[in-house]
Amino acid sequence: MQSDSSREVIFTDSGTIKHHQANGDNRCKKLSTTDSMHSRATRFSDVQDTDRSWWYSFCLKCRSKDEGVPSWSPPFWHRLCPYPFCPTYRQFTRIVALSLIGVLTWCVVYAIVGDTAAPPNGHLFQLIVLSIAAHFGGWLMSLTTLPALIGMLFTGVLLQNIGLVNIDSSFQHITKELRNIALVIILIRAGLDLDPSALRRLKFSVIKVGLIPWFVEVGLVTILSALILHIPWDYAVLMGAIVGAVSPAVVVPCLFRLRSKGYGVAKGIPTLIIAVAGIDDAVSVAVFGIIKSIMFSPSSLTSVIIQGPASIVGGIGFGVLWGSISYYAPERNDPFVVPLRVLMLLVGGTVAVFGSELIGYGGAGPLGCVSAAFVSLVFWCKQGWEIEDNPAATAFEIFWMIFEPILFGLTGASIKINELDGPVVSICVGILLVAILIRMLSTVVCGIGCKLNLKEKLFVAFACMSKATVQAALGPVTLGVVAVNSVEHEYAEKILSVCILSIILTAPTSAILITLLGPRLLTKTKFPVVPEGWRRSHRPSIRDISIIDEEEERDETVDVTCETTDTSVTKLEHDSDSAKHEV
Repeated sequence: MQSDSSREVIFTDSGTIKHHQANGDNRCKKLSTTDSMHSRATRFSDVQDTDRSWWYSFCLKCRSKDEGVPSWSPPFWHRLCPYPFCPTYRQFTRIVALSLIGVLTWCVVYAIVGDTAAPPNGHLFQLIVLSIAAHFGGWLMSLTTLPALIGMLFTGVLLQNIGLVNIDSSFQHITKELRNIALVIILIRAGLDLDPSALRRLKFSVIKVGLIPWFVEVGLVTILSALILHIPWDYAVLMGAIVGAVSPAVVVPCLFRLRSKGYGVAKGIPTLIIAVAGIDDAVSVAVFGIIKSIMFSPSSLTSVIIQGPASIVGGIGFGVLWGSISYYAPERNDPFVVPLRVLMLLVGGTVAVFGSELIGYGGAGPLGCVSAAFVSLVFWCKQGWEIEDNPAATAFEIFWMIFEPILFGLTGASIKINELDGPVVSICVGILLVAILIRMLSTVVCGIGCKLNLKEKLFVAFACMSKATVQAALGPVTLGVVAVNSVEHEYAEKILSVCILSIILTAPTSAILITLLGPRLLTKTKFPVVPEGWRRSHRPSIRDISIIDEEEERDETVDVTCETTDTSVTKLEHDSDSAKHEV
């Protein structure tokens, strides 16, 4: 396709290219390349909506919308790769570029670290294969509208049990650090998801609907696991603290689809569920850290007694201090304020989690993460940042997109099917079912006085039954601190089994129930509004994190253009008047 400086090429949705010439002549030419992803015209005239095969529909669903300038492609591309069965030329070249970057990066790493990155048994090589495969499995699962983390989890289980990867005890150190980093991202996101104004308005509802059912579920799991699974009470409390957390990663995508249609937004139900999930995650991780520090601490009895209160006070104090520092540094008008604030939160949360583990106060770190993120958000909102369009929250969403397949792939790979005990698995399933049903009932009862009708209370109960992120991050932690082939190792394996079963049972079930029952249980608003504290609809990308205000830059460009145009017109009028005067 030849381009000419005197013509402007415009891609239209009707499958044509218009060439605008300087003399005003407009000519249309049929597309010989793949047009925009936003085009509504079908590629084949003989394919009707009623006659599309399942393969055509599947490929059409796999095609993601691409923003920006339409994809250019050589003339032969549409004949070799017809729409929608093949990717666009832009997507194909992007995959090629990323593959080349990945292969060459691996070559550099292999030259530096040696056998650790060597296939097929190198630790780093296996982790890379597991992460890429988990990402692909999550993408396939997302096509069914179920959470992608389910596909990532099953991919890890599949690769481990067919022998493609072998994640054994030799990976223990690196997997522990990766889970801690993922935990930092989870907790900071939980703090950034807490809307201060919504918490002030719904504070009593959040406490009633969130914390009371959490205590009920934790207590039930603790008692049943101690009496039926025959594990010590301290391990039973650890298990209950992990299972009690609610996963926003499961419910938020489903809630967004309902919110876009106007369901439940009038009473702020999405905001309530997000706040409940954030509070539950923070409390679960903090209690788990405190109990684990007490259990495995070699300190004296006095130190153990004061460890719990000291972890709570120290964690909240660190969060308030670090959030206050983030208010003053960097300065609000600094052109690099966004990346600096993101790095401040990331470094502060990482120091809190790893430092608290180092000094023996493991419960303080998670509280510090959540507190620092929330306090920073409060201060940043006073400086003009919006909660629903927070650049820092966008950055940590991107970090989570990177660490999500790593976390769930590793969690799935820790399950070896041939080593599972059938009766123990059955007991674990029974404990989970009883605890979840009682929690749902307690959620409905605690919803009394929250200005919700019975159907809306049932919907909140279904949404709060989902488990995923905290269970995947904390489930394998106990295995890393006990001796192999010991009695405590058996207890830790039971905790891991319960955590993974809770993800498998509740994540897809909750997503399906929310999608199907939402239109039946929630009231639909005639004109859907964006609820307070809700995230954006588009998938986050690196372009969202900008150190330049693009709107202001665009406005300045428009102003400059208008001024230039006005000056040119004035000059032309002046020249014309001068010519008339001379005549």
